Amino acid sequence: QVQLVESGGGLVQAGGSLRLSCAASGTIRSIFNMGWYRQAPGKQRELVAIITSNSGTNYADSVKGRFAISRDNAKNTVYLQMNSLKPEDTAVYYCDAVVQIPYDGNARHYWGQGTQVSVSS
Repeated sequence: QVQLVESGGGLVQAGGSLRLSCAASGTIRSIFNMGWYRQAPGKQRELVAIITSNSGTNYADSVKGRFAISRDNAKNTVYLQMNSLKPEDTAVYYCDAVVQIPYDGNARHYWGQGTQVSVSS
């Protein structure tokens, strides 16, 4: 069983910063892509940032230059540094990891439970 546990959300004023963390635990053979998604009320879940196992990154246009994704492979952890936050960044943020477990040839997506980020104007 693989679990992803997020932390670091909260309430911040516009222009402020937050750092999200997501740690994967369980019986893990390999972790491939890791990413952050968000879902605002009444909207669909959208990709925020993704990082490959070789630390290649990709960002949504709306967060480029403000957010930075990174990972610590030794800790099976992905981070999202969010700077210059705007009210429109308010959402529940979810982490995602593509994980291969032992004795399973397939890699599967696992999701965290979500953490609320609220940005006041």
